[in-house]
Amino acid sequence: MAARIEFGLLGPLSVVTDGRRTAVGGPRQRAILALLLLSPDTVVSVDAMVEAVWQGDPPATARTQVAICVAGLRKVFRAQGCGDALISTVHPGYQLNSAGHRIDLLVFQELVRQAEQAAAGRRTAEAGVLYARALGLWRGSVAEGVAGRQVEDEAGRLEETRVSCLEALAEIDLALGRQLEVIGGLTPVVREHPLRERARHVLMRAQYRAGRRAEALETFREGRRRSVEELGLEPGPDLGRLHDAILRDDPALGRPDDGAQPAPAPAPAPAPQPAPTPLAVAQPTPSFLPPNVPAFTGRAAETATLDRLAEGRSEEQPPGIGLITGVAGVGKTGLAVHWAHRVAARFPDGRLYVDLCGHDETREPTTAADVLSRFLRALGVPSEQIPADTGERTELYRSLLAGRRVLVVLDNARSAAQIGPLLPGTGQCCVVVTGREPMEQLMLRYGAVRVQLGVLPPAEAVELLGRIVPEDRIAADPEQAERLAELCDRLPLALRIAAARLASKPHWSVRHLVARLADERRRLDELSRGEAQVRAGFAVSYRQLAPDAARLYRRLALLEAPDVTVWTAAALLDVHPFEAERLLEHLVDVQLLEVTGTDGTGQLRFRMHNLLGLFARERLRAEESEDERARSLDRALRGWLTVAEHAHRAEYGGDFALIHGSTPRLELDAQLLEELTADPLEWFEAERLSLIAAIDQAARLGRDELAWDLLSCTVVLFETREYLDDWQFCCDRALAATRAAGNLRGEAAVLESLGERWIGIRHLSAAEPLLRAQALFEQIGEEHGRALAVRSLAVLDRVQGDLVSARARLTEAVGLFRAVGDLSCEAHVLGFLAQGELDLGRPGAALGYAEQAVAVARRIGETGVTAQVHFRYARALLALERFEEAERALQVVLRVVTARRDLLGSVHARLGLGETMLRRGRAGEAHAELLGALELAGRTGTVVVEGRVGAALGRAAVALGRVEEARERLEWAAGLFRASGADRDLGLVEQELAVL
Repeated sequence: MAARIEFGLLGPLSVVTDGRRTAVGGPRQRAILALLLLSPDTVVSVDAMVEAVWQGDPPATARTQVAICVAGLRKVFRAQGCGDALISTVHPGYQLNSAGHRIDLLVFQELVRQAEQAAAGRRTAEAGVLYARALGLWRGSVAEGVAGRQVEDEAGRLEETRVSCLEALAEIDLALGRQLEVIGGLTPVVREHPLRERARHVLMRAQYRAGRRAEALETFREGRRRSVEELGLEPGPDLGRLHDAILRDDPALGRPDDGAQPAPAPAPAPAPQPAPTPLAVAQPTPSFLPPNVPAFTGRAAETATLDRLAEGRSEEQPPGIGLITGVAGVGKTGLAVHWAHRVAARFPDGRLYVDLCGHDETREPTTAADVLSRFLRALGVPSEQIPADTGERTELYRSLLAGRRVLVVLDNARSAAQIGPLLPGTGQCCVVVTGREPMEQLMLRYGAVRVQLGVLPPAEAVELLGRIVPEDRIAADPEQAERLAELCDRLPLALRIAAARLASKPHWSVRHLVARLADERRRLDELSRGEAQVRAGFAVSYRQLAPDAARLYRRLALLEAPDVTVWTAAALLDVHPFEAERLLEHLVDVQLLEVTGTDGTGQLRFRMHNLLGLFARERLRAEESEDERARSLDRALRGWLTVAEHAHRAEYGGDFALIHGSTPRLELDAQLLEELTADPLEWFEAERLSLIAAIDQAARLGRDELAWDLLSCTVVLFETREYLDDWQFCCDRALAATRAAGNLRGEAAVLESLGERWIGIRHLSAAEPLLRAQALFEQIGEEHGRALAVRSLAVLDRVQGDLVSARARLTEAVGLFRAVGDLSCEAHVLGFLAQGELDLGRPGAALGYAEQAVAVARRIGETGVTAQVHFRYARALLALERFEEAERALQVVLRVVTARRDLLGSVHARLGLGETMLRRGRAGEAHAELLGALELAGRTGTVVVEGRVGAALGRAAVALGRVEEARERLEWAAGLFRASGADRDLGLVEQELAVL
């Protein structure tokens, strides 16, 4: 069954396949995908795509690069289980076929169409629901993050549609008597679009009907000022007449407009009568809501989720319950109160609110009995008639709410047990609960909807700052405003505190406050002043932890890794992974950690926000000795070394291609090691940032042996996946540590790795570290290390064109590797000897070396070296015109490198296959294979390889009779060879161009 893809355009461009987020390549691919999605089921010309990507300044190869981008998109979707039918080639371009998939833009347009039909048919309430559903699809600006004039023009048109829908929904809500919702929804729209008179007209009417006459007049005055200043025009006649009507309190303003009358609703079924009560109770309309939150920002998706709680509920249903959870300071109360004001008009029989003090620093949690007593008095029960028993109070409370529409906000709850007695019994009531724990019982027993609040998105975080600080100060330095938001973790409480400090000190610039917060030792102090304190909120959660959970929370601050898995936490505490997992999950439940997802090995990854990490570090220094901290960190660092060594061994089929230091390994369960490294490169990939942080941290702490050993184990990832900057960073850190310690063996190992990193990129930079490494290994008598250095120097000789020296060094290296028993490197060097013979025009000798290499590789099992030696073997067979055997060998290569996600290896494999197909007379297949290779080559940044693929494509074009394409490809390849100094390749291409 084909996969179903959900495309998101109404916000940042997103692709979700069967619930899994799918990454789409670089900016060009995203721009082309956005263009196709904006016109689904319609042909988009290649010319339009070229214009969208290059904005009037395309390169000569633009049309080819568009084809490559489309091929890359098809490959992404094919990998997700979706066939090539998703994107069709239709003259003069391409078409995205939406059948079987979901595009939020199409859903939005269909909902708007239905809403307009419902409104035309005077089905007002139905139209309002449809408009709300349509608007709930928006996550931000259209195709946010995708540049290009066409995309931006279409985004502007769709934004106009969105605002029109907001205005239409506001008209409907006003007709249905929801003035407060209109005010909450339209105020930001009018602020963002001050010249839209329809929105201002509806807002003024809503303000007037809500008893805010002065605000309605001020809304008119502000609109008139903007209109005169920006357009030189007075407001339109409709706004003028409305202004005059408000001034004279025209009675007609209190009635819904004639054109917006809701359709008569069917008579509801008789509600079940509450149990008779002996009390004669008057039923007042309590409204306990605290004032609305000033400068409330964002949370559109969460608000839409809560909105659904209050829609279409019948008396016999359970009450609609929303549970808002999140870390201290994330804005749970703010969202609850803001939403309660937004929907207050839907609950004409009362709005109850209580702070349950579940996580209060100074007060004990409020009991259900006390809350019930207060609520019953508010509902008209005299104090002397309130039962003493909590159960009886609950029965009376639910009896009084039966048949009534009441909103109950239970803020700052500690547990489900605390709030169970406070829940109404019927579906016309609605409850919003805020707390830090998940309270699964609410979801199981009552079907509560959980709204998990995260930090604000970057743009909304900056927007919040601008709503508290005069906006011109934020706009004056947008880069520093973004930095300030990040230093506050984009946590609403921290953002408000920072903004309040700026607002109270007009002589401070944003940059000045950023400088104060940049010092981690002072950041919590800066954000914990006055009544609102970030540290205090964290402290309440921390004090409620059990001792073992608190210990893990503190010790996580020892690590500089961005996230951790269960086994790392187990190492920190020296406990079984099952116990570590229990504690991690508890920290997640109480909002001190968050789960960032599942990595490629199936392990959950846990992360702590920066401010929480700073608080954990404070508690660590205060509560644990230096010795305890050192032992805990040591276990974690040695744990990474243990797993990295095991993963390297699994990848190479043995302890090959490196030497080790003397750091004792952490003893880990054998089954756990096997599970973690079942796919060695996937484990390295999942832990990449953590390994880099561990190498850096070990080096700075003077753990030079651990730093260089861990680097040596991790090089397989850096080399295979082309993480050259990471490789350089770790080499620099480990080299400084080994030199500072006078560690010659470690220094030599790092120098050999550093030289290997520069081979093929900057030849001259590679020679010095490799020669120094060889000399050091010889000085200390390290034969395995010397073999590695000699091998790398031989590769460098070959890259520089000195084939004689390369052959001599490779021959020496073969003997050294045989002596130390390094089968992987022996096979690798034999493969290089085969390539050297090919370069000298001796394919028969090359085949002999290649066959030896394949035989040695078979003794290891299928590993990375398998691909390398089979590639050399295939090249020798190809030179001997044994095409069928060569193609089989290259299929082995492609299988291995694809499984390893070896990008550069995949380019070489597909290049070899394309050349073989071309030699066998299958030019069309060769051209397609080489196009795929070119797309991959562009991602490697390896210019010479990219040029070789381009040259091969030129040869395929010649075979297909496409002379112009052939010339373009070969000239492009020649330019790459010329720029990179690849003279041999350049000479061959220039000869081919001369023939054309």
